[in-house]
Amino acid sequence: MAKRRKLEAPSAEDLGRIEEEFRRETPYRNPTAPIATVASEAAEAYQPGTPEQRRDEAQAAAFRDAEEQGRVIKLIGLDEVEPVSIPRDRTVLDKESLEELEYSIGLHGVRLPIEVYEIKDPAQSKRFGLISGYRRLIAQQNLYQRTGADNLAQIKAVVRDPEQMGGAFVAMVEENEIRQDLSHYERGRIAAIAAQQGAFANTEAAVSEMFGAASKAKRSKIRSFAMIFEELGDMLRFPEGMREKDGLRLAQALRGGAEARLREVLGTGQGVDAKSEWALIEAVLSEQGDDGRDPKRGGGRRSACPRPAGPETMCCAPRPG
Repeated sequence: MAKRRKLEAPSAEDLGRIEEEFRRETPYRNPTAPIATVASEAAEAYQPGTPEQRRDEAQAAAFRDAEEQGRVIKLIGLDEVEPVSIPRDRTVLDKESLEELEYSIGLHGVRLPIEVYEIKDPAQSKRFGLISGYRRLIAQQNLYQRTGADNLAQIKAVVRDPEQMGGAFVAMVEENEIRQDLSHYERGRIAAIAAQQGAFANTEAAVSEMFGAASKAKRSKIRSFAMIFEELGDMLRFPEGMREKDGLRLAQALRGGAEARLREVLGTGQGVDAKSEWALIEAVLSEQGDDGRDPKRGGGRRSACPRPAGPETMCCAPRPG
């Protein structure tokens, strides 16, 4: 008969060793039930809505981005736009070219949209202020008033949100410089107004920003005409007809201190057209020692205009002999 083996209880040391070996040899298993893991992963991957709804939401977000960036063309009512919410650089519209534009709009509509910004002031009756496209807006307004055609009641527009007023002024000037040259006086005038309204630190900065593509010599001329506007803009009635060389002579006289005398003479009201207005100015320039002629050439000097005691004493005729 076989001899039975006597069993002995393992010691605490033996039990610790056995447990350590068991932990090393047995892989770790997540105590979470498999169905719970699957449900968690599905919840993380889930996006509400059908594929069509998600697509529509993405398209709506893309549209909002495009609208904020000024890439969306809208139709807005002519009566919603304030043409002079900011001062215009173009002070005179050529009648013939405006009529040609009206004819083109009548045939094809406005091909290039105007640019506007939303007016935040609730006191304003108009919803939008015009940035660029003044001629297009006026032409379509004229056409709509004459014809009453329903398709002309609205105009294509891009709504922009300029970071500062300077951006609006620059956009307006760039458009008109490309489409129809501004006069020197118009350039100087809008630069001075932009500075006065706080869009730029001063007139110098306004000219540099608004006419940055111009040569240094051209910017210098614009500053001269800006000074004419600043000092005589309220007195001049026909400044757009002023030739470049005449404007530079006038600016030089203003730098020499002729403003008070020029205002005195222009205040007589005798300048009924561009020619007669310039005759008054030129008489004062002659008083200041500027006879308007090249010293290398011959020619007599114009007489100085006597200081007026009243309008009837103004005389600008050349001195005999």
